[in-house]
Amino acid sequence: MQRLFTYLLLCFAVNAAAQNPVYLTHGRIEFEKRLNMYARLDAIYSDESSSWKELEKKRTPQFKVTYFDLLFHHNKTLYRPGRENPDNIRLRPDPAEDNVIYSELDKQESVSQKKVFEEIFLVKDSTRSIHWKITDEKRNIAGFDCRRANAIIMDSIYVVAFYADAIVTPGGPESFSGLPGMILGVALPHEHVTWFATKVLTESTQETALQAPKKGTKVNNKELLETLNRSLKDWGRYGNTYIKVMML
Repeated sequence: MQRLFTYLLLCFAVNAAAQNPVYLTHGRIEFEKRLNMYARLDAIYSDESSSWKELEKKRTPQFKVTYFDLLFHHNKTLYRPGRENPDNIRLRPDPAEDNVIYSELDKQESVSQKKVFEEIFLVKDSTRSIHWKITDEKRNIAGFDCRRANAIIMDSIYVVAFYADAIVTPGGPESFSGLPGMILGVALPHEHVTWFATKVLTESTQETALQAPKKGTKVNNKELLETLNRSLKDWGRYGNTYIKVMML
C-alpha cells in the first residue's frame, strides 16, 4: 500500500510539472557562430582563378567558429563577443566580430556598437521588423524544444530561425527578434553562416548588467548604410558582402 501511495504521489508530481512548465525570463546564452570560409571564398571570388582559390583554402580552415554571449532580462537583451577561440589567432578578423547590440524589445529600440575597419559607429534605431512565417518543423537546441520560422530580410537574405517559447524574452543573436520566444538558432543558407546556442545558463542576470554601449560616432541604420555604400562602392563582391554582414 505504501509503495502504491508513493507511486501515485510521484505520478501526480510529474503531471503537475508537465502542466506548469518553467518559463525563463533571465539568464545567459552562449551562441556559436559558424562561417563557411570556403563557400564565401567561392561566392566572392567566383571570377578568380581556381588555382588561387584552392591555395587560399589550403591556408584556411573550412569553418571559422566564434562565440557570443546573449544576456537577457525580461524584455532587455545584450549581445556581445564571448570567449575567444584559439583556433582563430592566425585568421583575419571578419566584419561584425566585435558587435555589441543592446535591445529593449518592448520599446522596439536598439543601440549597436559596430566596428567598420578602424572606425566605431554607435547605431541607434528601432529594432528590425521581420515578417516571420512560423512552420510546424521542430528541433531541440541546447536542451530546449524549438519551432522553425522563415523570413526574408534586407530584400533578399533568406533566414531560417528556431525559437523556444520556454524562454519568454522574444530576442535572439545579432538583430534577430520578434518571435514568440527566444531565438536559439539562425541560419542564412545563402550567406553561409549560422548562429546556434550551445548552452543556456539560468544564472541570475541583473538588469543593471545589461547596459547600452556608448562609444562611437552616432548614426542610424540608414546613415550607416550610406557611409558603407560610399566607402565600398568600388570593392565589388567583397564590398557587397561586407555591407550585408555589417547591416545584419
